[in-house]
Amino acid sequence: MLDVLLDTVLDSVRLLPFLFLTYLFMEALEHHTGSRLSRKIQSAGKWGPVWGGLLGVIPQCGFSAAASSLFAGRVITVGTLVAIYLSTSDEMLPILISESVPVATIVKILGSKVIIAVLSGLIVELVYVRLLKKQEKEMDIHVVCEEEHCHCEDGIVVSAFKHTVKIFCFIFLISLVLNGVIGLIGEETLAGLFSGLPVVGELIAALVGLIPNCASSVVITQLYLDGIIRSGAMMAGLLVNAGVGFLVLFRLNRDYKQNAAIIATMYVLGVLWGVMIEACGIVF
Repeated sequence: MLDVLLDTVLDSVRLLPFLFLTYLFMEALEHHTGSRLSRKIQSAGKWGPVWGGLLGVIPQCGFSAAASSLFAGRVITVGTLVAIYLSTSDEMLPILISESVPVATIVKILGSKVIIAVLSGLIVELVYVRLLKKQEKEMDIHVVCEEEHCHCEDGIVVSAFKHTVKIFCFIFLISLVLNGVIGLIGEETLAGLFSGLPVVGELIAALVGLIPNCASSVVITQLYLDGIIRSGAMMAGLLVNAGVGFLVLFRLNRDYKQNAAIIATMYVLGVLWGVMIEACGIVF
């Protein structure tokens, strides 16, 4: 147990400078481009899912939460919302960068998410958008930071520091649990839970990804980097991982049946794309 604790501390501490620099860049990007990207998606019209998928992949503070607010005000359509949800990755990108994952691998993962998000959003748009004819009053997008408590208003350095500390704690605790579990039952046994039966890994990973918390994307990314889950399960979990966007959706959109249908659609899409990636033998 002492060895597990020591390894977890060392592995987590060495990520700190990389996490801070990554979040500093992300905060700077958000402060300079956030409002312009939101306006672009609002004015995209029928091309909303395309812009949602393309712009959703850009790391920003509370982008999925902003999308939930816009959808609750009927400023964007269901297809655009789904595209943004599928494209965002919460804490995946900072972890991949801090773990020195090759740039080519990161680009492949992000590119795949964008393509999947755009195609899925357009399909959802064709199925649902004609049913959403009522235009409701636009909501105030500034409520997003209050809902997420992301402290975007504190300045980029303070915000980056707070994000770094928060995710460091998540990484440390999750790594400690994973290292302990792996030490007890063995890496091969744990991997067998995800890969022993077809589709099971994607079903489980997508369920984990639905958890509206930073921890879910941390778990999925770490499991993939540790070789516990494969590309299909990883993508299934990260596609459905919209972070606090789901919480904001339920808080602001009072049509709870519609909210449940959106989340169910996200889950089905995540599993289907994950299974397809696994069946095609795609490796990132």
